[in-house]
Amino acid sequence: MKDFVFKYISTTNSRGLYKKSLGMTLIEVLVALFIISTGILGATALIATAKQGSFDAMQRSLASSLAQDIVSRMRANNINNLANYVGNYGLVLDTAPSNRCRDAAACTAAQMVVNDIFEWELALMGADVSNSTGNSGGLLGALGCVAVNGNNVTVVVSWQALKDISDAAKVANCGAAGAKRRQVVMQAYII
Repeated sequence: MKDFVFKYISTTNSRGLYKKSLGMTLIEVLVALFIISTGILGATALIATAKQGSFDAMQRSLASSLAQDIVSRMRANNINNLANYVGNYGLVLDTAPSNRCRDAAACTAAQMVVNDIFEWELALMGADVSNSTGNSGGLLGALGCVAVNGNNVTVVVSWQALKDISDAAKVANCGAAGAKRRQVVMQAYII
């Protein structure tokens, strides 16, 4: 095995005498600690920003999925019942309909509308996923709005984000106005 040899740096002090120095000075150590701590703080801030961006993307994806869900339910029902879907949903969960339409053949078109709206509100408010403390799914402060004009359907899903930006209102009547409001607007033509 090779012997390790430490090399000393020879320097002169104020008297002209040589001294051998080994190691780092306190200032060098402090500078290194400052650089390392700055890097750790930067990485922590990056993780927090990425986590928030991931949460916002998940909320937007869920809102898009919920808008598509009610449009699909409307398409599956009788076209003459489109006007029965109009309204604002998600403020308060309605009571469960007496006929939950587990077998669609056993329901009338009007019963299917009531069941569709109830199921959509469950998903919108996160009441379909719960734990011991309450609802754990859904959007934050969600509100769904459905408007029908002939066969043209507009579905707006509003929710509250974690970070302020400008108000994202596309349809002023859906969701509480504010810098945290986000909206997904879906328009469809149902035949």
